[in-house]
Amino acid sequence: MSAATTPAPAASPAHSPAAAAAPGAPHDTHAAHAAHEVPYPQQVRANRLGLWLFCFSELFLFGALFTARFVLWGNERPELSQVIGLIATSVLLLSSFFMYRAEMGAAHGDRAKFLSGALLAAALGTLFFVMVVVLEWNVFGLEGNLFGIEIFGHLTPADGVYGGVFFAMTGMHALHVLSGVVLILIIWWNGRRGFYTPERHWGVEATAIYWHFVDVVWVFFYPALYLMGEVAG
Repeated sequence: MSAATTPAPAASPAHSPAAAAAPGAPHDTHAAHAAHEVPYPQQVRANRLGLWLFCFSELFLFGALFTARFVLWGNERPELSQVIGLIATSVLLLSSFFMYRAEMGAAHGDRAKFLSGALLAAALGTLFFVMVVVLEWNVFGLEGNLFGIEIFGHLTPADGVYGGVFFAMTGMHALHVLSGVVLILIIWWNGRRGFYTPERHWGVEATAIYWHFVDVVWVFFYPALYLMGEVAG
């Protein structure tokens, strides 16, 4: 008599090859995501292109304001404080230098250089904003001088085309400066937490590009507002 054979137990669904290879399995989902993830250098190239296209679109806005100055003012300009304009411009250009130092610090793994440069750039950008809004706009209606030099502006938005153009140009630029300062403070905070490495610091590079763009815009706005043309009588 032949020995009875006991059937082999059926494979558990949880351990079957079909279940292990099920498309919905968590590890397969993770593997598929990793397989389709865009490489970081490619992400940076796409982001860089997008940022430059944004800056190019911003040129139309600032270009329209720049053109309006010459159309509406002609060869004249209102009386503005040359001292405030010169100091504010110097402060903004200096901030661009420190932003460059911060970017180089991030690119070369120099954390201290990055943090100090970003913080100084933000501080100088804030100082520029204060000089435009508090001194040149004179939002508090103050009076006074320093070493015999008037430090508060007297032009208002109600002063015809002079006030309208001046406040439109400086206001739009000041808004971009303020947003730039916020971005710099964000990357500074992220840098303190160790978010950036020499290989991955796109946030720093993007902020630096934006900040330099804002500075270049002012390089054109400053002479158009403060230097070109004769003071209107």
